[in-house]
Amino acid sequence: MGAIGAGIAIIGAGFGIGKIGASAVEAIARQPEAGGAIQTAMIIAAALIEGATFFALIICLGK
Repeated sequence: MGAIGAGIAIIGAGFGIGKIGASAVEAIARQPEAGGAIQTAMIIAAALIEGATFFALIICLGK
């Protein structure tokens, strides 16, 4: 059962980071001068998603 939970966590993280990346690229295309701020916010959001994913993996595989 832990492997199923780990797989779901990884899939969710992949979708989340993909959505962040797509939205950031679109935002930078609209306002290139704001690229630095958008990139910084994207990296912070992706790091938060990865942290939550690692936590979920530890919980799922720790049982």
